Amino acid sequence: MVRSELIQKLREEHPSLPLKTAEAIVEVVFGTMLTTLARGNRVELRGFGSFTPRTRSARMSRNPRTGEAVPVAEKKVACFRTSRSLLERLTREADRARKQEIDYSEGD
Repeated sequence: MVRSELIQKLREEHPSLPLKTAEAIVEVVFGTMLTTLARGNRVELRGFGSFTPRTRSARMSRNPRTGEAVPVAEKKVACFRTSRSLLERLTREADRARKQEIDYSEGD
């Protein structure tokens, strides 16, 4: 799902919501998450997961074309950890989908 699909889904769930308002809501949520991570704080969405800012150390890497050693500077990254409830739900859904595939294939 991309940002525009999220805005569209928000409008489907709330038909009286104007497009500009839905866009503003999504921008505020993502902007707040970005600002929070940039400050070095964790963002937790209960039932979904959490984003944690981490620092990757500077290191030496290789140019894949030439094999030449290339320095890579230290950088900040956001690491995502899935919540236990989301993992369990994904597992159940995958098992259900797999079972339906098996049931359909047995009828052939």
